[in-house]
Amino acid sequence: MKLFNLVLVFLICSLQIQAQIKTKPDALNEFMQDRFGMFIHWGPISLRGTEIGWSRDRDVSKEDYDHLYKEFNPVLFDADAWVKTAKDAGMKYLTITARHHDGFCLWPTKFTDYNIMNSPFKKDVVGALNEACKKQGIKFCIYYSVLDWYHPDYPMHSPHNNPKPDPKSDMKRYVQFMKDQLKELITNYDPYMLWFDGAWESPWTNEMGKEMYTYLKSLKPSLVINNRLGKEIAGVENKNIDHTQMVGDYDTPEQAVGKMNLDVPWESCFTICNQWAWKPNDKMKSLKECLTIISKTSGGNGNLLLNVGPMLDGRIEQRQIGRLKEIGDWLKINGEAVYATMGGPYEPNKNFSTTRKGNKLYVHILNTDTSAIVLKSIPDRKIVKSYVLKGAPISIQQSGDNITIPIVKSETPYVVVLELDKTAEKIPVIK
Repeated sequence: MKLFNLVLVFLICSLQIQAQIKTKPDALNEFMQDRFGMFIHWGPISLRGTEIGWSRDRDVSKEDYDHLYKEFNPVLFDADAWVKTAKDAGMKYLTITARHHDGFCLWPTKFTDYNIMNSPFKKDVVGALNEACKKQGIKFCIYYSVLDWYHPDYPMHSPHNNPKPDPKSDMKRYVQFMKDQLKELITNYDPYMLWFDGAWESPWTNEMGKEMYTYLKSLKPSLVINNRLGKEIAGVENKNIDHTQMVGDYDTPEQAVGKMNLDVPWESCFTICNQWAWKPNDKMKSLKECLTIISKTSGGNGNLLLNVGPMLDGRIEQRQIGRLKEIGDWLKINGEAVYATMGGPYEPNKNFSTTRKGNKLYVHILNTDTSAIVLKSIPDRKIVKSYVLKGAPISIQQSGDNITIPIVKSETPYVVVLELDKTAEKIPVIK
């Protein structure tokens, strides 16, 4: 009987520990209210202008790629300037690729020599960005790849050329290496969020992801963690997933606006150009494209992580800075319809997206080349006031089951506010 009681107590305690492990709703709500952050993909590969990680053993030979750090000396790197660029863009958090799939580390880690202190630059990039973020009121976040094609204990050493697992590798040692590095990052820099990637390869299992998540939460219970420690992600396919099987706190569709979800947090990541890392003359998204993505992600109740790739000398391209400043100027006027809002009740489409807060329904006008957009009527609500956000009143028409909003010609999206006689936040999804 005593043994039974001890087992019962152990099981109850285990369940309580598991219940405490998940990130608290308040922390996730705070993250989702921020809506907009900066992603930064950067490392020695900027010397070649090819894609980080993925160009190794394809566009750039392994030998060349793995020795680029010996030339890496970005003397014009200025952490304060990077963070100011993010802040001027209206971004609330910043995520740096501390270690991408190529294994190179942008901080002075004690656990591998393949790090920034063995480059000619010899400066702690992660530490400098952490300090700059805290000084300027931006949440500091860290990207860390699960896979590492450089590390001898990770079984796969290339994504190309039909790679076979290395029999000399040791996943047990590799997982411990990851734990050591992640503890080092959490202890030294206290990041708000960890953004994982690269869990799709077979050496990494879902169980490893769950165990790692539990370990990280034991180090910092308030830490926000994306769902790429596990296999169940929307990813580049933007697929429907079983959210109960996620390993992490929020989903991560990539290069696509996630599907509207009012229950499970999500964040779409996009590049401001085509490539994640810097590429000379890479095609850049127009202001309208960027603003449409922001409106659609917030309208679907998600966040946007917009990526820039700094150049080999450490600067962010001036044209990218200019585009980000234009986004920030738009958000100074329209940020009320983005930050700390709830998505819906209409699903985003090519013509409009909607967000809401209190008794206000914000209609983001995306198609400005038409004469009017038509919404289905809002059940059990009356529109008491309508106007362009920070602008003039606008006359709308309500007839039968429809609301018709006339369109003002504009080169960029803008927001129409519909003030209601009751809260907008409890309106069910309107299809």
